[in-house]
Amino acid sequence: MDDEARNFQIMQVSELLIQDKISLNEQDPAKLQKYYDYAQKEFSLSGDDSVDLVNETFLYLTIKNAKDIDPLQDGDKFGAGFS
Repeated sequence: MDDEARNFQIMQVSELLIQDKISLNEQDPAKLQKYYDYAQKEFSLSGDDSVDLVNETFLYLTIKNAKDIDPLQDGDKFGAGFS
């Protein structure tokens, strides 16, 4: 999948999360299931791929909403795996 398609998917899921006013720290699997199911249905993803997409969307929104943080310098604070 190219970056443009992946970014489109992330934006679609992020709009749904924002609309539903879901906390960026949400960990309840029952609440997250709605977004996993959405990603599977809308983008024809497997279960694991839908979880990855939703997690990546949460990371995107967290970094987007962070003030004065450079994700390349402080990525480990987000669990992004880069620092």
